[in-house]
Amino acid sequence: MKYKLMIAALVLGTGFCANGMNRVAAEEAGIETKLIDAMNTLFGKHPGLRANHAKGLVTQGVFKPSPEAAGISKAILFKGESIPVTLRFSDATGVPLIPDGSPNANPHGAAIKYHLPDGSETDMVLVSFKFFPIGTAEDFLTLLQAIAASPPDAAKPTALERFAASHPSVAAANATLATPASFAEEHYFGINAFIFTDAKGKTQAVRYQLVPDKLAHLSAEEAAKRAPDFLKTELTERLAKTPALFHLKAQLAAQGDDTKDPSKPWPDDRKIIDLGTITIEKIVPDSATAEKALLYLPGQVTEGIDVSDDPMIGIRDSSYAVSFSRRSQ
Repeated sequence: MKYKLMIAALVLGTGFCANGMNRVAAEEAGIETKLIDAMNTLFGKHPGLRANHAKGLVTQGVFKPSPEAAGISKAILFKGESIPVTLRFSDATGVPLIPDGSPNANPHGAAIKYHLPDGSETDMVLVSFKFFPIGTAEDFLTLLQAIAASPPDAAKPTALERFAASHPSVAAANATLATPASFAEEHYFGINAFIFTDAKGKTQAVRYQLVPDKLAHLSAEEAAKRAPDFLKTELTERLAKTPALFHLKAQLAAQGDDTKDPSKPWPDDRKIIDLGTITIEKIVPDSATAEKALLYLPGQVTEGIDVSDDPMIGIRDSSYAVSFSRRSQ
């Protein structure tokens, strides 16, 4: 596992990523801190909680790889053994009491930590956006600042409206969102590309998907009528009766598909393979305490899986580490 010795460095916000190189260009130094500062400005500071996706629920379960997975990646994750997982579902924003049915609670998140047989860990961080609204960290920072500068009484066109007009991917990404009827009935996407390497050294760019057995969304009117914590309540009651099943899948890039820009989705006709199933079995005994100690890093990979040329992976890692450092103080 490539990240084991770099966690301390990441918590200090150095910008290191899984391949051991500083992926943050010199001119971008500090962008991870600026992003977290912008989120704290937009959502407020809430001690002990994440700067984004502050409201969440931690669960435990098992990943069982498919036979097909071992043919595309030599990762220990896909060797055949069942792997324990810790999966955190979450609402968007850094507002800890945001109603689950609020449109601002989209995109919802699913962060997966795999506890590997050799004692190491690897992570996947997915959201319900089919693709990200913007392609660079600088544009993401500008977007956050534009939102903060666009209160309801702001003059038209607002800073957000001007930004969205020049970045059509914002509206396109938002159009892929809807409030789920359950955390267990949402489709989650890995917006960044990763590189699988098989036993013969062949490589393949992929993007992850976490697909529920049943997909169910609510209309905006239905969502507004639900209780503020209905997603947490529903999943708790569901798991008390029966496990929740997801299918982990990988969309395969074809020649010419963009692996650097998370705002550019690959065509729907690209092949999707089954990597295995994730069975969510229970809520952890003290979710609020457990989630404070959890740090999920998209770039925390294991042999057979590598980061792609997407610089946003390193930016996400560094930003999450800055947020973790602040909420740990």
